[in-house]
Amino acid sequence: MSERTLEIDHVSKQYRLGAIGAGTLSADLRGWFARLRGKEDPNRKIGDTTPRGGHEYFLALDDICLNADRGDALALVGRNGAGKSTLLKLISRITAPTRGEIRLRGRVATLLEVGTGFHADLTGRENIYLNGAIQGMRRAEIDKKMKEIVEFSEIEPFIDTPVKRYSSGMYVKLAFAVAAHLDPDILICDEVLAVGDVGFQQKCLGKMADVSRGGRTVLYVSHNMRTVKQLCTRGVYLEGGKLLYDGTVSHAIDLYAGSGMRSVDRDLDALRRGHMLGVQIRMLRLRVENSETMEYQMDDEMEFSLTFRAAVPESCCRLRLVLINNAAAPVAMTQTEAFSVAAGDEKTLRVRFPLEGIAPGEFSIQLSLVGGAPGGRSVHYDVLDDVGHFVVVDDPSRTAGFLWTESLWGNMRLRDMELMG
Repeated sequence: MSERTLEIDHVSKQYRLGAIGAGTLSADLRGWFARLRGKEDPNRKIGDTTPRGGHEYFLALDDICLNADRGDALALVGRNGAGKSTLLKLISRITAPTRGEIRLRGRVATLLEVGTGFHADLTGRENIYLNGAIQGMRRAEIDKKMKEIVEFSEIEPFIDTPVKRYSSGMYVKLAFAVAAHLDPDILICDEVLAVGDVGFQQKCLGKMADVSRGGRTVLYVSHNMRTVKQLCTRGVYLEGGKLLYDGTVSHAIDLYAGSGMRSVDRDLDALRRGHMLGVQIRMLRLRVENSETMEYQMDDEMEFSLTFRAAVPESCCRLRLVLINNAAAPVAMTQTEAFSVAAGDEKTLRVRFPLEGIAPGEFSIQLSLVGGAPGGRSVHYDVLDDVGHFVVVDDPSRTAGFLWTESLWGNMRLRDMELMG
């Protein structure tokens, strides 16, 4: 029977929104003493009508139960805001759960974001010793691993340079080398491998697979389903702070993809931007026709059908699509050619959306039905926010061997430039 390394027992995490304190200890004490006497809080802003002691709360994780054994490679998948990173922070002891208990057996190595655990003024070598000491290792143990760590990181010429002078890619290379080679019992990795070249990412995935096969536990969060399938042996799907599935990787990915457009053949009212929209022309049903997983390669096409009903005539109607990235910023817009509708019509449009030029990443879609003559003022008959969610997966063969780095290059991939001699 495998040895258990991680037990998460009915864990919840709740955050209080807004400011925690007044900014200084003396101001906090004045506010506490005023509330104790039933007086007005002197720190309250003018015009603030929040009831005394009243706060808004956000439940980031809700009654999570999860176990992991030695040799498990778990993928945590879910949309942004599902609670994946919060769960990893709880496991890493960066923050504490509001309710429940987390029991760990063994040493934990964490890669949550670039530069975590590094002191900017220390050299790469000194940070290796620092991280080893934090994990309870003796200097002699770290010395035995030093050569292997430096060689794996591929930054040997800069190992005695302060890390504040490192690029983000160098940070990640050294951080992963340290985390993976200091013999952790549990290795936690959250998206940081998106920084760096394809060769190093593949080397990291191979090392994590070796860690798992060596009887250690790996927890991996990524929106790149290709690497999830390559590395992990078990999939956990989170949605809205709840753990909805724990089982095979393939089914967890299907659930993750199914949380997007493929399941939008449902009541669209919750997605409608305002009460006054959808009165004259109203979108009723949406279904993607050519994907079961909502995972696309670069230059693929998405095909979907949209059914709508018109209460008024419109001679110049268009369906408009706005692409939203995972930072909630619009990155592109496209629309259909104009079509006409008569009062009382119920029509179904079949639409082909070419993904040419869209770089690897996670996206959502805003759909709107607009009218009005070209060059004139547009009339927005109906607008649906966050209609669908899909992923464009990385394909190094189409990007000259480089993994796409969204934080550096954005969301649109232009055609290659041509040398003119």
